[in-house]
Amino acid sequence: MAISTAFVLGAGLGTRLRPLTEDRPKPLVPIFHKPLVTFAFDHLRAYGVSRFIVNTHHRAEAYSALLGESGGAAEYAGCRVAFRHEPVLLDTGGGIKNIQDLVGDESFLVFNGDVLADLAIDRLIASHSRSGHIATIGLRSHGGPLHVQWNPETGLMADVRNQLGLGANLPSFLFAGVYVLSPAIFDHIPAGEITSIIPILLGLIRAGTPIGGVILDEGTWFDLGTRESYLECHRRIAAGDLSLTYPLDRPWPEPIHPSVRLPADVTLKGFVAIGEGARVGAGAELHDTVLWEGAEIAPGARLESCIVRAHRHAGGDRRNADF
Repeated sequence: MAISTAFVLGAGLGTRLRPLTEDRPKPLVPIFHKPLVTFAFDHLRAYGVSRFIVNTHHRAEAYSALLGESGGAAEYAGCRVAFRHEPVLLDTGGGIKNIQDLVGDESFLVFNGDVLADLAIDRLIASHSRSGHIATIGLRSHGGPLHVQWNPETGLMADVRNQLGLGANLPSFLFAGVYVLSPAIFDHIPAGEITSIIPILLGLIRAGTPIGGVILDEGTWFDLGTRESYLECHRRIAAGDLSLTYPLDRPWPEPIHPSVRLPADVTLKGFVAIGEGARVGAGAELHDTVLWEGAEIAPGARLESCIVRAHRHAGGDRRNADF
């Protein structure tokens, strides 16, 4: 079974990553100048997806600026991108119900737009196709909170945080934020309600409906939930400890954007990312620091473990600061 449509969750507020998400949605935060959500697009394109649906809420206009949206649609690397705005956040389940008219009668992928991942999604799709389940969930045994109980004998999801009392003796796994849904799922999500997908899945399990699970332990999965993890992601990429196997839309990583001209006496230490049009003053020292597009650094500044957002100014001797 081939899957051509993916729903990329892009409407979250990114509260744990503030102030970085004050001016843009979390999925548009750059990783070495490339917006996070575009990694999701590239990842899914590698497995045959040619159409994306993205829900929006906070700073929705930033998606339009990135992708050139017109009339609710845009294009990315030859793939169609449709937007569905949520004036009130609907959570994952409500967001899925809200795109029913855009999906049609075929199975589709759901992917969290705020993680950097490189997973064997073909295994997830194949399992869903073989089983005919209403939902097949991607799981990992490490990398974050292990809240999903999964039965290795049946290959089925059994519980979440043992809320049904069915998972006490079963191993727990991380919900990897990628899953395949059959269109029948829409019949089980109430219209116009704010709801997570988790209670929907638990309700199906309680009713005896099998929910598949596939362990996707190989490959990269990185949650950029905090400024510390954001910087750590850059550090690991710069060190070659975090890599991606799928083709991207551009050469990457690119520590210093080609548009940037650094004075000869600027000092760079550790990992440094300097975005398009950023300006660094003479004698500045940058250590484990990320500059977004158009950032300006004062002459003689000393920044360590800092993040300077787009078109913001930073100076002085600062450590662990966001501008």
